[in-house]
Order: sequence, then structure tokens, then C-alpha cells
Amino acid sequence: MSEPRYRRRKEERPQEITDAAFAVFAEKGYAATRVQEVAKRAGVSKGLMYLYFKTKEELFKAVIKSVVIRRVDALVDVVENTDLSSEEFLRGPMAEFMKRIPGSPVAVVIRLLLSEGPRHPDLVDYYWENVVSKGLGAISRFVERGIERGEFRKSAVSDLPQILLAPMMLSTVWNMLFAKRRLDSDKLIDTHVDMLLDYIRTETVRP
Repeated sequence: MSEPRYRRRKEERPQEITDAAFAVFAEKGYAATRVQEVAKRAGVSKGLMYLYFKTKEELFKAVIKSVVIRRVDALVDVVENTDLSSEEFLRGPMAEFMKRIPGSPVAVVIRLLLSEGPRHPDLVDYYWENVVSKGLGAISRFVERGIERGEFRKSAVSDLPQILLAPMMLSTVWNMLFAKRRLDSDKLIDTHVDMLLDYIRTETVRP
């Protein structure tokens, strides 16, 4: 027997509100967004929306969870469970993840945090704790595992996992600022991976 329509609708409503919030935040920015605008976009009353999200900050955190955290969690899961060699993983799942970010909804969230984060440090802290620290932690574990396997040598990358993500962030910010002079993100990331592997790969696994 299929689930009653009203029940499916109720379960889907938080995601519908979150999707509407993302659209309004993307158009107007965090500070200029009004809760009633999100409710109207979602097709619900303001009072009903408050049953799910008490504040605008909760709405934005829901957007981060929906748009960014699920992608990071999926990457972390792959990092922890992959059977690929370290180089295969960097050239495969890791590079593909980085290539998808500059043109994705994640880039919109990053733009909002860059422009309005200094006035809303709680949102920046939430992003750090639930996105950045998770990603950096997974990369650090990946690098250390490569060292333990004899695929990578010890290097500054162990202390600076941000190095691996640098081309993704550069491309994301560059294309926000210079829309008419866009970077070839895929080429930048592939080139960076080549250079990084030349730096950290041990002699025994060099091609």
C-alpha cells in the first residue's frame, strides 16, 4: 500500500523549504533575505515554516547541510573505504570531487560566506566544524595512509592538507570575481594533481 499523500508531503516539506531558502539566499544574500520571502517561495505560511526552522540562521545551516555537508560526507566515506591506490584515488574520486565544486551550488554557499561571513561568525564556525574540518581531517588521514603504504613520502602536505584543495578554492573564487576571464578548472586541478604527485610520490612507485 502506498504512503498517504499528506504524509509524504509533510516529510518532504523541510527539504522544499530548504530548497526555497537556497534560491532566495543565492539571489539576495543572507542579510537581505527575509523569512517571509522564503515561506512564499516554498508555498507555505510563515507560521508553518517556523515549525521547522525557528530562525534565519537555522535556515542557512539547513542549506549548508543539504548543499555541502552531504557531498563532503560522501567524499569522506569514499576516502575511508576506497580500495584504490593513493594515486588512483587522487586522479579519480578526489579530482572529480574538486572539479564539480566551482560550478556547483557549493560555490554559491562559499560566495555567501565570503561576502557575509565576517558579520555572522556563528555561520562560519558551523561551516568550519561541519565541512572544512571534516574534509581536512579525511585528507590528512588519506595522506598518512599513503605514507604508511609506502606510496607517499613524508612532506609538508601532512601538516598542510589545504594544499590538496588549493586549486579548487582558487578556481571557485577566481570565477566569482572574474566571470569573463574564467579559469579552466579541470585543467588547473589535473595539473595540480600531477605536480603534487611528483612532490609526494616515493621513488618506488614513480612511473
